[in-house]
Amino acid sequence: MEKLLDRFLNYVAFDTQSRSGVRQVPSTEGQLKLAQALQQELTELGFEQVSVSKHGCVMATLPANVAWPVPAVGFIAHMDTSPDFSGKHVNPQIVENYRGGDIALGVGDEVLSPVMFPVLHHLLGQTLITTDGKTLLGADDKAGIAEIITALVRLKKRQIPHGDIRVAFTPDEEVGKGAQHFDVEAFRAEWAYTVDGGGVGELEYENFNAASAVVKIVGNNVHPGWAKGVMVNALSLATRFHQRVPTDEVPEHTEGYQGFYHLHSAKGTVERAELHYSIRDFERDGFERRKKTLLDIAETVGKGLHPDCYIEVTITDSYYNMREQVEQYPHIIALAQQAMRDCDITPLMQPIRGGTDGAQLSFRGLPCPNLFTGGYNAHGKHEFVTLEGMENAVAVIMRIAELTALRAKTRQTSSESVSVKA
Repeated sequence: MEKLLDRFLNYVAFDTQSRSGVRQVPSTEGQLKLAQALQQELTELGFEQVSVSKHGCVMATLPANVAWPVPAVGFIAHMDTSPDFSGKHVNPQIVENYRGGDIALGVGDEVLSPVMFPVLHHLLGQTLITTDGKTLLGADDKAGIAEIITALVRLKKRQIPHGDIRVAFTPDEEVGKGAQHFDVEAFRAEWAYTVDGGGVGELEYENFNAASAVVKIVGNNVHPGWAKGVMVNALSLATRFHQRVPTDEVPEHTEGYQGFYHLHSAKGTVERAELHYSIRDFERDGFERRKKTLLDIAETVGKGLHPDCYIEVTITDSYYNMREQVEQYPHIIALAQQAMRDCDITPLMQPIRGGTDGAQLSFRGLPCPNLFTGGYNAHGKHEFVTLEGMENAVAVIMRIAELTALRAKTRQTSSESVSVKA
């Protein structure tokens, strides 16, 4: 357990916050530094085919230790942390045997409270790793990295039967570019699991269909003293535009399988304004409807403007719901469910209200559902992870590897039996 914690604390010390709007991958130098450190660690641990691509994607192999053929299975986590909150100078706090109540985060007034986060009521007696209130923690997804490496080290040390295990640690997942430069062919796995979920038991193979929308508004600025009939205020148009977006279909009012529009940034002057939206929906029909809604709003608000003034909406699809891909391979979900049950964990099947590298990879021929990490409240100062949850993730990864090998042996034996009878 100590080694798992040590690994995690080492990884969160790297500032790997990604940046949106940057063409290069990885978007920040810190991710390359962590990639190089992971390459060195994996090499020293005796993994094979350890590599780092020019885009900072780390790959390695734990070779099979059985004589019969076993499908290669992969485990994937991402190195970057969210651009939404600082990941520099992370100073974790370790709270052993949590007894309930508020946890002070650092020296100031910030606390981690069960009033705001009721899940804490279910974590009594556990070891919590929190922030000091000044940064995020980075359990998303450095807990996943620590869990994968620890699981494979234990598989190797304990001689648990397994086939080839492939691992990958990707950059820029938080800005939607983690899978763009992922070499699926070089990875050589028949299927994989991202280890990028939340609380213990989470198993996910449904995610949002996602798009980004940029609303560009061009007005006309003149002196306000003689603006009548001449000024076209881009900020006023932006306000009118957003007022027409359904107010009950936003993140703070939706849950489960409900989609949303999310205005995440806005800027502007009288002359020009921009609104940036995230569009999310689990169903393709709803996804297309949401995109059309924004286009229709632009047409309505922009009607009758001077030809030099206009509203332009640019929509870019980011990723799609991997359900339609993963459902073609039910055994990979069944293996994960069985692994959890074997570890006395109840599988919690639920949709991802977000996306993972696995969403894109599933559409590129690598079906890739998502496993829990034991982390909570990602992307902010209230992020935390439990050591017990991390240990559970390690156990599930190990059991999936073992079950994959045992399943292959059973299938081979059955095939040989049929051949003999024939």
